Amino acid sequence: MRYLLNKSTNPYFNLAFDEYALKHIDLDEDFFYLWRNEPSVIVGKNQNTFEEINHAFIERNHIKVARRVSGGGAVYHDLGNLNFSFIINIEDPGEVNHNKFIFPIIDALKEMGVIVTSSVRNDLMIDGLKISGNAQRMANRKLMYHGTLLFDANLEDMEHALHVTSNKYTSNGVKSVRSRVTNIKGYLPESTNMFDFWSSLHFFLSNQGQDKEIVLSENEIARIEFEAMNKFATWDWIYGKSPEFNIVNKKHFKGKDLELKVDVKQGHIQSIRFVIDTLGFKEVNEVEERLKNIRFHRLDVDSTLSRIDLSECFGEITKDEILILMFD
Repeated sequence: MRYLLNKSTNPYFNLAFDEYALKHIDLDEDFFYLWRNEPSVIVGKNQNTFEEINHAFIERNHIKVARRVSGGGAVYHDLGNLNFSFIINIEDPGEVNHNKFIFPIIDALKEMGVIVTSSVRNDLMIDGLKISGNAQRMANRKLMYHGTLLFDANLEDMEHALHVTSNKYTSNGVKSVRSRVTNIKGYLPESTNMFDFWSSLHFFLSNQGQDKEIVLSENEIARIEFEAMNKFATWDWIYGKSPEFNIVNKKHFKGKDLELKVDVKQGHIQSIRFVIDTLGFKEVNEVEERLKNIRFHRLDVDSTLSRIDLSECFGEITKDEILILMFD
């Protein structure tokens, strides 16, 4: 199978690369490529980004957030995770046989001495623990089938980045299904590193190195970079494409209960209501009106609240506590 080489670790470039390969590389032959991302969370096309990620952990650890063009659930990537993408010519979507994509990976790992099985959801498993999930997208009679391979990922960071305990969100977005996971490296010789793993998998998938590379032109790379910056890295794509959702949350601050109800559409606050069990000098209507139609984004809300004397409405409850109620 022919192949592309992609050494980028920028998730926005790599997701744009996926879309370009699917829509614009017009070959009669099937091809594949392997790639990695720096620490990032990638949500599925139809997911609500807000309810899939642990915002506080992600911001604190400078983890990027991105949205892909395929469905499925949210996944965590870092440099210990190796991703694969197959682009396959197909006339009839009903003829898609997922084993065509899964078995080469299973066979390659078997060659390395690792016994892998597939689940009913086409995830790859070792000893009942998940090492790979996948998603797909069709366009122009081509199928992109891509997935993850946990080689030596930081599983603790993965758990924290995707661990959302709050039930305050209500939306029609596709919810992720969490599974117990493990790394492949623990089942390989101790000296095996990512370079060895990548090279072995590439060698196997490229017909023992006999198939030829597809080389993209400078113009093609420039088009991918443009889409990375102007689509995949934008707030409108990552958050604004989230399905409409509602938030209801309540916390106790300084002896007072503060309740919040928010409706968000296309990433912007459509309506918001605060309910507080104490009397202020002013009603909270002014605050609610000022927050309408702005992005449901911590920095935007922070900036708006900073221009209001909140003590007149909320007493001793601070701006930071209101932000905690909304976003944490």
